[in-house]
Amino acid sequence: MVDDDRRWLILVMSLSGRAGSTRMRIWRALRSLGAAVLRDGVYLLPASPGRYQALQHQADAIQALGGKSLLLEVGETNMESTEVLPALFDRGSDYQELLEAVAHWQTECPSLEEREAQRRLLQLQRRFQAIVELDFFPGAAREQSAVALAEAEAAFNRRFVPDEPQATRAAIPRLDREAFRGRLWATRHHLWVDRVASAWLIQRFIDPEARFLWLASPGDCPPEALGFDFDGAAFTHVDDKVTFEVLLASFTLDGDTALVRLGELVHYLDVGGAPVPEAAGLQLMLSGARERCPDDDTLLAHAGALLDDLYQAYRQC
Repeated sequence: MVDDDRRWLILVMSLSGRAGSTRMRIWRALRSLGAAVLRDGVYLLPASPGRYQALQHQADAIQALGGKSLLLEVGETNMESTEVLPALFDRGSDYQELLEAVAHWQTECPSLEEREAQRRLLQLQRRFQAIVELDFFPGAAREQSAVALAEAEAAFNRRFVPDEPQATRAAIPRLDREAFRGRLWATRHHLWVDRVASAWLIQRFIDPEARFLWLASPGDCPPEALGFDFDGAAFTHVDDKVTFEVLLASFTLDGDTALVRLGELVHYLDVGGAPVPEAAGLQLMLSGARERCPDDDTLLAHAGALLDDLYQAYRQC
């Protein structure tokens, strides 16, 4: 079975009327999957292997509780009026509520402390990701919400991270990694997504002997250091690429599909764009790590282990 919006999964279930709490638990599970209700006890989802497995799990649970269940996969040729089915999964109202919450955050941001502003923005980003995971038929509302969150991220950076780099327009030269061994690399302190991921990339794939200098200000960068992720640095945002992606291109690492997927994740978390399913989880873990780690060296070591695991997982996909 493959993802296909021309095939559908239908779960038919019945439970004793006395199983009220059990019925509610199963209903909540089906709702969390994004299932549409065709009628009482009949649920619909677009077909995919993951959704089939999730529905089968619920069907088995129903039978284990003494109920009856039937899980069917059907094609549109077996159903009438299938053109109305995508409308059952419309997430427009969810996106509209999110857009209103983002606009409210934008209004309040200037009066918030950095930690509170970031906490609320993270909640909005996780909320967006949750909607996207159940948005089986995306349209303009999804794109509008992604743009609004990217603008919110930019507003946060202008307010609290004034040294966040501005993209330049330039060709990205291909460089020899052997010429960049044992160097001193420098970036802004208080590492966050693009900087910590770029430092990890340098350490793991470009310069295993790298030494790092965390700068209070880009102007403190010594001439012998290779700067990254700040205006005027040797490696920073170029066109639509964030620093991590520029490093991939510069050192011919963009043929590694796992690193490219990591780049898409870093890009989304840094400047927005196409949503990545793992984004909310990684951002949450990095946020916790930054709170726990006493300095940037410790943070890099801690976050490096997370990125090692994620890279390995991407390699196996």
